[in-house]
Amino acid sequence: MTLSVLIADDQALVRAGFRKLLEAEPSLRVVAEASDGVEAVELARRHQPDIVLMDIRMPRLDGLEATRRLLKGPTRTRVVMLTTFDLDEYVFDALAAGASGFLLKDAPPEQLIAAIQVVAGGDALLAPSITRRLIEEFVRRPPARTGPPRQLAGLTARELDVLRLLARGLSNAEIAADLVLGEATIKTHVGNLLTKLGLRDRVQAVVLAYESGLIHPGQA
Repeated sequence: MTLSVLIADDQALVRAGFRKLLEAEPSLRVVAEASDGVEAVELARRHQPDIVLMDIRMPRLDGLEATRRLLKGPTRTRVVMLTTFDLDEYVFDALAAGASGFLLKDAPPEQLIAAIQVVAGGDALLAPSITRRLIEEFVRRPPARTGPPRQLAGLTARELDVLRLLARGLSNAEIAADLVLGEATIKTHVGNLLTKLGLRDRVQAVVLAYESGLIHPGQA
């Protein structure tokens, strides 16, 4: 299956570099390029790409607000944020906006290709340093809620167990080993809890788990 990609970056040379890299992969096809956030939203709605590679700092409309607008309504498009700035507030805001991945522009080419394939497959991708920063953000912003999170009331006890482990950064295989279940069973539980909670992917599930107080930074 060929995945369609939209590149959004205000620098023409950067867009050209990404296009050359992506089009060298038979499974990827660049359908459009955008030079700012407004164009990114317009072209994404027109072409409905599988993935948008979204720069954060762009004129007219930055990548964060463009992502919020693009993902506000029903869409199959997923966003991978790209930036040269490894700053805490960008990480949290990008994920809160609905991005399914966050990578620095100096990441190895194979990591970018892998990110597109992982995110397009319905999963989410966070580099270890990004996961660490996200958790540190919740240390600085402890959830104010107390008691059982109301939005999680529809989950079964097993799904809550899976969500807690997922929020700690465990893979499906690691969760399966921890709960002594099959990996396919865990994948089903993850899919079910995402559907029940109306979430796009694992990143949103991690954010919700911390924001709701289901799990706290440093919790074992």
